[in-house]
Amino acid sequence: MVHIDVDEGRCDGFGFCEQAAPEVFGLDDDGVVTVLLDDIPDALAEKAEAATRACPVAALRIGR
Repeated sequence: MVHIDVDEGRCDGFGFCEQAAPEVFGLDDDGVVTVLLDDIPDALAEKAEAATRACPVAALRIGR
């Protein structure tokens, strides 16, 4: 399983992560990324990792 760490202070609300993996990411009312799943199942890991790399401000980090 994969875990995603969010640096909320870095998030500028571009939403690229949400577009790339809407099953994993969302934006709250303030436009800050939220991770919808505590642990990302293996079936979504590759998609979540690609979405994490898409963040232009590096607000997301993958952990295992």
